[in-house]
Amino acid sequence: MEEQLFGLCGMNCNICEGYLAVKYDVNRQGLKARYCTGCRARKGKPCAFVKKCKFLTEGEVKYCFECNGFPCGHLQQLDKRYRTYYHMSMIENFKYIKEHGLNRFLEKEEEKWKCPQCGGVISCHNGICYSCGIDELKAVEKVRLWTKGNKSSSVMEMKEDKNGQ
Repeated sequence: MEEQLFGLCGMNCNICEGYLAVKYDVNRQGLKARYCTGCRARKGKPCAFVKKCKFLTEGEVKYCFECNGFPCGHLQQLDKRYRTYYHMSMIENFKYIKEHGLNRFLEKEEEKWKCPQCGGVISCHNGICYSCGIDELKAVEKVRLWTKGNKSSSVMEMKEDKNGQ
């Protein structure tokens, strides 16, 4: 996974549906998806989260965990939504990075989100691999939601149970 795709807010953009849509050019394959290149690649166009934080926009901190107010209310709200709906936590990402470093975090993430069928990347937003799951993406009515029937979410649940996460 690419280091430049780790977001200022703690999001691993490598597993984001917006970035995976770009990487696999899913619109060309008949899907209507929002494309995102990641907050660092936007060159001066910060995401909605970053716009709300003067410390990030003014470059006082590189990542939220470097702030004296970590975790702020805004990050806690975002984190709660991601833990509830998307099987990940920005705050836990930052805690792991503080203790083990970004490279080790990305190695762990690569294993956690690796598709068992093709080795591609499973999206945290819907539990679908954008490399081999295009037909599955087309069949899902709301792409942003995990579904019980999709093969990748079942694999993620098994991985989480096995790893005690």
